[in-house]
Amino acid sequence: MSNHAQRQVLNKANLGIVDGLPLQASDGGLDELRKNIQHLMDIEAIKQLKHAYFRCIDTANLDELGTLFHADVDVHFVGGTYEWKLTGRDQYVASIGQSFNRRSVGHHNGHQPEIQVLSDSEATGIWYLTDNMWVMAHNAFTTGTAIYWDRYVKQDGRWLIRETCYERLYELNEQLDQDPAFSSHYLAVHGADV
Repeated sequence: MSNHAQRQVLNKANLGIVDGLPLQASDGGLDELRKNIQHLMDIEAIKQLKHAYFRCIDTANLDELGTLFHADVDVHFVGGTYEWKLTGRDQYVASIGQSFNRRSVGHHNGHQPEIQVLSDSEATGIWYLTDNMWVMAHNAFTTGTAIYWDRYVKQDGRWLIRETCYERLYELNEQLDQDPAFSSHYLAVHGADV
C-alpha cells in the first residue's frame, strides 16, 4: 500500500469485532454448565484451528490446510509492499502452495488470541502475527508483525475459517546477496517445485 495515510486504525470497531458471549459461568443448572463448558471448548477449538493454519502454511501441508477453511473463504492481506485479495478455499490453498515452495522458508507465529464466540456457530478472532519469510527465488527476506482478524463458522461440529484478514504493523524487506546457509530446510524436500 503506497499511501500509508490511507491505512485504517486497527481497533475492534474498525475491524468489525463485537463482544461475544460473556466469559462468565451462569447461575443455572447442569444444562447451563454444559453450555459454559462448550463455550470454553469452542474457544480452544478455534485456537487449535489457527495454530494448525500457521503450522500447515510453514510446512506446505496443503491437504490439511484445505480442511481448515470454509469453501467460500474470503482472504484480504495488506502488507508494506502488497495487497492480496481472493475468494475461495481452492484458490487460497493453491496460492499458498506456490508461495511455500522448495525455494522458500516460512516462520509464522500467531500470538495473543482474542476470541469472541458470538453464537453456537459463529465467532471472531484477533491474532498478533510475527513472521519471517525467505524467498530465495527472488533473493528476498521479509520480517514483521501484523494484526490478523478472522471470522469463523462451525459446520458439522467443526470450526472453519470463513474470513481472514491482516494488516502489517511493520514490515522489513531485504535483498539477499546469496541464499542463506540453512542447516535444515524442510520445504526444500516438501515444498512445491518452482
